[in-house]
Amino acid sequence: MRIAVAGATGNIGARTVTALEQAGHEAVRISRSLGVDLMTGDGLDAALTGVEAVVDTTSSEAADRERAVTYFGTTTRNLLAAEVRAGVRHHVLLTIVGTGRVEGNAHYAGKREQERLVAEGPVPWTIVPATQFHDFAATVTGWTERDGVATIPPLLVQPIAPADVADVLAEIATGPPQGRYRDVAGPETQDLVDMARRTNDARGHAVRLVPTWSSVLGPEMAGDVLLPGDDARIAPTTFDEWLAEQGPEP
Repeated sequence: MRIAVAGATGNIGARTVTALEQAGHEAVRISRSLGVDLMTGDGLDAALTGVEAVVDTTSSEAADRERAVTYFGTTTRNLLAAEVRAGVRHHVLLTIVGTGRVEGNAHYAGKREQERLVAEGPVPWTIVPATQFHDFAATVTGWTERDGVATIPPLLVQPIAPADVADVLAEIATGPPQGRYRDVAGPETQDLVDMARRTNDARGHAVRLVPTWSSVLGPEMAGDVLLPGDDARIAPTTFDEWLAEQGPEP
């Protein structure tokens, strides 16, 4: 199959391209750095020529709600419209477990708009909710670190390896549309503060962690809000196994 991956140079997108190619499929890379701009639509029609399915792994660093909703809304509308013109038969969207349970987060608001557009859109679809990735804790400390000190919220999560997410997306993209797919998660719950400490130690990055809630990841995410449903699909890679592959930062 000829399958396009939006966000193909990102954390999950690049791995999804690899998973598709290893399974014998032709992966078309969609990324602004590769000349295809989802915000303007430039290059989309050419990229989707002959494509049977699209996997959308795009993300946004927009810090406020309006910008996040505008980004995800614009890119999704442009992508779906181009898919209709190209005759794409399956749109696969990666989203986040718990988007409907967290109101105050700008990124989650953008993802809810993206989910709505896909579900109400003209292309048959599968929406795949995944839990936070194994590298999420270190990402959060990277957002907040100042002078060797980083704040991080005491979240309970059930993280998943990025490569496992990519494998699931590649599998689903080659099959029929399924509507909203069950939650996809890693095998174990973890404390985000402990994950950050262990990840930074494994990478040889010295930083003092201060557990605290923030305006970005607030107490509305506490408890089991970010955990998968009872019928979740459990991916195989544990956090310890992923951690063992982490080396010192370059």
